[in-house]
Amino acid sequence: MASEHLIAPSILSADFSRLGEEVAAVDRAGADWIHLDVMDGRFVPNITFGPPVVKALRPASAKRFDAHLMIVEPERYVADFVAAGCNGVTVHAEACTHLDRTLQLIRELGAGAGVALNPATGEEALAYVLDRIDLVLVMTVNPGFGGQSLVPATIEKVRRVRALIGRRPIRLQVDGGVSPATIGTLAQAGADTFVAGSAVFQGGGEAGYAGTIGALRDALDRPSPVKSS
Repeated sequence: MASEHLIAPSILSADFSRLGEEVAAVDRAGADWIHLDVMDGRFVPNITFGPPVVKALRPASAKRFDAHLMIVEPERYVADFVAAGCNGVTVHAEACTHLDRTLQLIRELGAGAGVALNPATGEEALAYVLDRIDLVLVMTVNPGFGGQSLVPATIEKVRRVRALIGRRPIRLQVDGGVSPATIGTLAQAGADTFVAGSAVFQGGGEAGYAGTIGALRDALDRPSPVKSS
């Protein structure tokens, strides 16, 4: 059973004009993983980047590249992202017609396979693929934009997903509204891997990133009420 807490800064909130430097800086600042939010303008409103950018960034860090594909027909692009250097690839249950097949493909390519669930998608979508996955990503905001506030109802969903995972070696990741004010509550609910974008990158430079990552770790054992904004 996964238990170590990991911090995975999302480069969605980084300075795109100097993205390689930003990845290297957040690596040195203490990131455990580098989270790559890939958006296609169809599954979600925004467009970010694709495999060529990932390949260009790969030399900037030896940390795990954790790709979150917010795209339609992700099975068409999985091989390209793995070839570009992604160690783990997470696809949305809502975007896959054949989820089991897509997860099997990711694993055959040698990468960790993850399933993401939007806030309105029930955890029952995981029931028949638990033997195919290494990670579950519970979206704690609606995907597509950084800087949103956590949706409070997703906290209980994290608890239910943790119960479903049980003692299986599957990481439980949360993405959206993760900050020193919310991370303790999410950890108490059962999350062990935390995607933080704006909370980290608003720190402004490597020292600021290190300070925020340290604050996130310090707050892991301090749950606090999460209220609607």
